[in-house]
Amino acid sequence: MTLADPARRAVEVALAAGATDADAWAEESTSRRVRVYDGEVESLSDAGGRGIGVRAFVGARSGYAYGTDLSDGGVSDVARAARGAAEVADEDEHGGLSDESGEAPVDGLASPDFGAWSTERKVQLALAVERAARAREGVTQVENAVYTDAEGSVALANSRGFEAAYSATHAWAYASAFAGEGSNLMTGLGLGIGRDPGALDSEAIGGEAAERAIALVGARQPRSRRCPVLLDTFVAASFVGFIGAMLSADAVQRGRSLFAGREGEQVASPAIAVTDDGTLRDGVASAPFDGEGSPARRTELFRDGRLLTFLFDTRTARKAGRATTGNARRASYRTPASVGTTNLIVEPGDEDLAALARRAGNGLFVTHVAGLHSGVNPVSGTFSVGAAGRLIENGELGAPVRELTIASDLVSMLTAVRAVGSEARWVPFGGSVRAAPLLVGEMAVSGS
Repeated sequence: MTLADPARRAVEVALAAGATDADAWAEESTSRRVRVYDGEVESLSDAGGRGIGVRAFVGARSGYAYGTDLSDGGVSDVARAARGAAEVADEDEHGGLSDESGEAPVDGLASPDFGAWSTERKVQLALAVERAARAREGVTQVENAVYTDAEGSVALANSRGFEAAYSATHAWAYASAFAGEGSNLMTGLGLGIGRDPGALDSEAIGGEAAERAIALVGARQPRSRRCPVLLDTFVAASFVGFIGAMLSADAVQRGRSLFAGREGEQVASPAIAVTDDGTLRDGVASAPFDGEGSPARRTELFRDGRLLTFLFDTRTARKAGRATTGNARRASYRTPASVGTTNLIVEPGDEDLAALARRAGNGLFVTHVAGLHSGVNPVSGTFSVGAAGRLIENGELGAPVRELTIASDLVSMLTAVRAVGSEARWVPFGGSVRAAPLLVGEMAVSGS
C-alpha cells in the first residue's frame, strides 16, 4: 500500500456517503532526536506516526475528521465522520476545493544519503557539536547540543481527479553555549540545517554558539539614543518571519494585520525585497503542491518598496475575488489547511557585515532579541523588545551591550532599511526564512 491508496479510498467513501466534493491528506513520518550534555548522551528518541485527514463538502458546508488507522475500515470511518460533520457546519460561500490543482517541479526534497546515517553516527555528530563549542577559550558551559531529523511522505487526493505525493528529509543541529560567570553569564546559539546529516558542519555549529556567547561577555547597559541599528541574520529572520505572518490574507481579512488596505503602497525601502517561494530545492518548507493541491510557486511580496500582494489559499482568494498563491499550509493531518508562508526569502545585497558596520558609523549591532511575538502589536506594528549585542563605534564592532530595548514600528523599520547584507542563510525563526543582516537607518534604543 502507498499513501495514495488510503487518500483515494477516503475520497471515494466520502462521495458515496453523500459529499458533493472531498479531499484527503495522508502522511507518515519518522523523527529522531539526540541530546547530549557534558560529553554523554542525555536523551535519544525515535518516533514515528501516520494518519489521514479528510475534508468533505456538502454544498456550502464542510466537515473535517482525521484518524491514524489507514486500513480500509479506518479510512472509511474517518471519511464518513467528515461527511457527518459537514451536515452540522455553517455555510461558507467561499469554501470548497481549489480550482487550480497541480504540481511544481521541485526536486531534491529527499536526500538519497539520508538513510546511510546510522543512529551511532548521528550521536557522534551531536557529540562533535558539543566538543566544538566547549573547545573555544572563554566558554564556561554548554547547556545542550541537539541533533534532530525527520523523514516523511505525504499524499493528497481529491474528488476532481487530482492525486499526487512527495517525500522529504530534513536534518538540524544546534548548540547553546555560555560564556562568563555569575551575573555576567552570556549565552550564544549556533545552528545548522540540511537535507541530511552530511550537510551539517559540527565544528561550525559549535563554534558559532561559542563565539556568539563570548562576544557578549562583559556587556553593559548603553545610554539611550536614536541611532542606526544593524540586525544580525538571526534577528532579521525573526522580524521577517513575523512580517510574513501579517501578509496572510486571512489576517488581513480579519483586520489583524497592519498591512490591511495597503496593497500597492510604498511600505518598505527599495533596498529590501522579500519573496515567498515554495519551490526552492533547499527550502525547509518546499513542496510540489500546497495543502489543497495547488502547485507551489514563487510570490513576490515587497519589490521596489511596494507591497505587491498578500498570501492566499483557496478560501481567502475567493473572498477577495483573487487567485490562490499556493499558500495553503498544513501543520499535519490533524488539521485542515490554512494560509501560511512557505519559504520567506530576503534577497541578499552586495555588502558583507563589516561593510554594513562601516556604513552605520556609530550605532548598535543587535544579535539577540527577546519577547518579539509578545512585544509587537500586529495591527499597529509598534514594537519594543529587549535586546543585546555590540556597539558600532566609528564603523567597527565595539563593546558588548545588554539590558536595552529597541523600539519602532514595522513599517517605519522597513522604510528605514538602508542595505541588506550579502551573507544570507536559512534560519528557522518565524518559519522557514532565508535572511541576511539588515541595516536600519535609525531606531530608538533605550538603555541607561
